[in-house]
Amino acid sequence: MPEVALTGVTKRFDKTLAVSDLSLTIADGEFVVLLGPTGAGKTTTLRLVAGLERPEEGRIEIDGRDVTKTTPAERDVCFVFQQYSLYPHYTVFDNLAFPLRAPGRKRPAAEIQARVEEIARLLRIESKLKNRATQLSGGEMQRVAIGRALVRRPSIYLMDEPLSSLDAKLREDLRIELKRIQRDLGATILYVTHDQLEAMTLADRIGVLAEGRLVQVGAPREVYERPNDIDVARRLGSPQINLVPSGTLGVEERPAAATTVGVRPEDVLLHREDGVAAEVLAVEHLGVETLVLLSVEDLTLRALLGGHAPVAIGEATRIAVRPGAALFFDERGRRITGPETGSPKTGSPKTGSPKTGSKSEAAYGT
Repeated sequence: MPEVALTGVTKRFDKTLAVSDLSLTIADGEFVVLLGPTGAGKTTTLRLVAGLERPEEGRIEIDGRDVTKTTPAERDVCFVFQQYSLYPHYTVFDNLAFPLRAPGRKRPAAEIQARVEEIARLLRIESKLKNRATQLSGGEMQRVAIGRALVRRPSIYLMDEPLSSLDAKLREDLRIELKRIQRDLGATILYVTHDQLEAMTLADRIGVLAEGRLVQVGAPREVYERPNDIDVARRLGSPQINLVPSGTLGVEERPAAATTVGVRPEDVLLHREDGVAAEVLAVEHLGVETLVLLSVEDLTLRALLGGHAPVAIGEATRIAVRPGAALFFDERGRRITGPETGSPKTGSPKTGSPKTGSKSEAAYGT
């Protein structure tokens, strides 16, 4: 599949700047996720690539061809929406086959049969091909909606929060399936979500959007561990990063320009003799992990510990920050970089997977 490139793309709606000077390249076979809150410009970016909107400035290329002013039909892209948008009176087979029967793209019957069956196997819905769409569960309908895009083999798949209407278990199942299918097909995907867990688990690279600007692009681990600014640091991570005034929590060797210190909850260590005095306000047992709410002077902090962490509500303890884990931000919210800010973290970012090894043990002082 070809490379897709946006260069200096800007889009306005009346006086609202929806996308501002956005430049991004999606490589052949890459899964890129755009992450940001509502109104950040995520869906508008998808629509610009699809040709459903045209930019006032900038250039959009697919496979080296300038498509900035071409129609959606000339771009060879496929859009998967949040809602299923299936034909209810059609069978699953006919829904999947529909794009291959469209005028201008009509394929021979034998090729349609083979392609539909291939995609149905990939999506694990081959037993449902004779069912009408109305006979399917929500997860099955979304698989069909995704499959209808996959049968076409377009230059790029554009996906606008396709899992957001599903319950948590189905989202988890389909995340795994979608990543597997993307790898099997070598598909190029530009995917939009406001869910940081989806972004961390699906993406080869994450692009973080804020108020129409692309503020950072990088591998999930890179963006999580080395955010460009406070907004990006807040956007990734669950529980959210702790942000405290510089000079608190006993963090030493901080840059002179630092006004804020960021500490991920998994980097807060309890039961440290040389730490800062704290009180346990609340404890949430989450199975393999325990979330602890702490009071430190007039601050409230979150700590993420192992599943059997020895901690109780009302307990007095002393806390510290794992060496090298603190992030430093200046008065404008930009992260301060340089050797004095500590070495990169060696643990895994919080993506919902169990943590193992010495990091979980160190988190509660064993």
